[in-house]
Amino acid sequence: MYTLRTLPGDDVRQIMWRFAERFDLQMSVQSARSIARSTVARLVAEGARNTHEWTPLKDELLAAFDQSGLTSLFMDPHQGGFIEGPKNLALALVAFELAWVDAGAATSALASCLALAPIHEKGTTEQRDYYMSRCVPPQPGEDRQVWRGAFALTEPLPYVGVDTGVLCGKASVAEWDDGQEPMLRIDKRGRFITGMDFANFVTAAVESADDRIKGSFMVILEDTDEGIFDRGAPTLKMVHQLSSTRDPVLNLTVPASRIIGGYDVVDGVIVPKYNHSEIIGSVFHRTRIPVGLMTSAKLLSAVEPVIRYHRNRFRGGDSCTEGSPRFDKGIQANEDALQRLADVWASGEAGVSLALAAARLADRFDPVEKAKEAHFEAQGVTSVRKQMAALRKIKDQVFELIDLEYAPAAERDQARYDELGGDTLVSYAYMEALAGVLNPGVKLWNTGEGANKMREAVSLVGGYGITEDCPGFLMQKWSDCQLEATYEGPEAVQRRHLTMTMPSEVFQHILSAWIKQMRCAGKEVPGLGGYVLAAAMDLWQWTFNHLQTAKDDEGRKLYHNKRQGVTFPMADALGWLLGPYFLATDVMELMEKGPMSPTLADGLEDLVAFYKDLTHMQAARAAGEVARICSELVYGFNLCTCPTPDGGIAEKCDPEAMSNNECAQDGTLGDQSKCAREDLAEFRRLKATIDMCLSGSRLAKDRAGNALAGVMIPEALDYPIG
Repeated sequence: MYTLRTLPGDDVRQIMWRFAERFDLQMSVQSARSIARSTVARLVAEGARNTHEWTPLKDELLAAFDQSGLTSLFMDPHQGGFIEGPKNLALALVAFELAWVDAGAATSALASCLALAPIHEKGTTEQRDYYMSRCVPPQPGEDRQVWRGAFALTEPLPYVGVDTGVLCGKASVAEWDDGQEPMLRIDKRGRFITGMDFANFVTAAVESADDRIKGSFMVILEDTDEGIFDRGAPTLKMVHQLSSTRDPVLNLTVPASRIIGGYDVVDGVIVPKYNHSEIIGSVFHRTRIPVGLMTSAKLLSAVEPVIRYHRNRFRGGDSCTEGSPRFDKGIQANEDALQRLADVWASGEAGVSLALAAARLADRFDPVEKAKEAHFEAQGVTSVRKQMAALRKIKDQVFELIDLEYAPAAERDQARYDELGGDTLVSYAYMEALAGVLNPGVKLWNTGEGANKMREAVSLVGGYGITEDCPGFLMQKWSDCQLEATYEGPEAVQRRHLTMTMPSEVFQHILSAWIKQMRCAGKEVPGLGGYVLAAAMDLWQWTFNHLQTAKDDEGRKLYHNKRQGVTFPMADALGWLLGPYFLATDVMELMEKGPMSPTLADGLEDLVAFYKDLTHMQAARAAGEVARICSELVYGFNLCTCPTPDGGIAEKCDPEAMSNNECAQDGTLGDQSKCAREDLAEFRRLKATIDMCLSGSRLAKDRAGNALAGVMIPEALDYPIG
């Protein structure tokens, strides 16, 4: 039996999350952590969350972000930042550290980044440099204000959060003199807009209300523009109170050069280069990741406060003398408390592994996506349909790259791998398919299951959990989860996104590669849960393929865009698989790189054993959820078919029509083999494989729970609790 000596530290996280060689990211993490556990924690402890208004006390957050360099994190060096290239992983790590204490503070730190994201992704070079350089704190000798932005997508009720394609914001031509730049009248009423209390500019989604403007677009509005820049009433939210949220009213006249990405004039009509959906798609492809990560950060942050509460629960009473098991272990003397906390920890680790894998992919994908756009533009291939046709022609090369990507290094043809990886279109097709699943998957599973598990964490401290001074601010964190599940599209939006992306042939090939990889891990890394995870993936993929052609008893196709009772559960099931897969890869990374760390040499074996148990637990839980969902979908849309005395099949499961009373009077089955559908024999085999591969998973939970009873924790939390 191993011993978990201490809670994992930075030396472990940096290896698992792949930034051990990135000093710039390590410094960003330290800056964010310092603010979170001082300024942010003090604000929460002093009751700053108890008002909807943005107060001078809360304004201290912005000054702290400026002074620590976090405000400049999103910018390139020539714009005043300090990290070159994509920064998705950097932003995710900062969000993790801030949300460890309070997710509203994390939202405040990222609000301007979200406002800048449309400009960063689709803006002109001039727009990017102009606005991003103004959002950097002034350097010594400069006399200027730090600009901050707000992202105004959502609309007034009833449309808020329902459909990003529904816009009430309108744009019309205010003035257009010959030879002069058009002036636009923008009328936008926002709902739930973050950062409006201090925003100097807004990136707003609008659609044309004028024949001289085509379609929809996003536009930049400044607080000094002519017209109405009303920040609006504070949103009466009960969560994320350390972020500013208001319902603004904007009616402004702006030059057409503020259209994000620019525009052309065709036959006297202003034609924006990008419609608002194209910009939002590019933005949300990345910005959903930190939001999902915030919820998982809360789960990991709950571990230490819960352990401390459990161990101290009975101390001070006459029946709890020092040195007794009741004094030393408290509630941790009970197996249930230990194993439920281990479940919380495993869910948090899986969510973080998934989110940071998505962030790292986004960093790799950003330059490839831009190179793809330049490639097609040079060839004159501008329509989405033609681009997709070109990408379909290279499917075989994409499959070959995937096979090489997930092959063992010793078996990989490195020269061919480098050749395919250097091909812009091949790399793009692979990464686009993977990102199309990971990004909504992060947002769907992390916030949805994370909220459920955060409730578990709160319940583990009993009545103390729902008090304002609960250690670790667990009650506030639990309530905050509900808003994170809605940010940047509620769960239904993420399920809808997955409905469109998980059928991709490229993604299905990636999943097949994962299955092989996890089977190999099951053999080479005993105790990791590779076999059960591979079995669950296999069942999900078989079910997905079956549903493509299967019909219900009324003859209706099962897998269809409008059949959300089928597609949405399949999205949920896939979400369960993603977390333990990436946690498994992180643990294998720790096994490979950990021995090279001088600080981990002592105790690494025990630490790896604990992480393997957490992964096995989470893989088993995921397999159970996948098996349940797939069984309901495969069997649930067809009525039972039973043999009749003459050897035929009864249309209904009618006991009176059955021979030898195979079906009982209450409708339950007797000899089920006589009712089994031959076309589902493979499904039953795959499901039975999951059952057998669950072996050892409960032993893993036993070991993980016992480890929590002995792990050392600091004498006190490193931030105030009330």
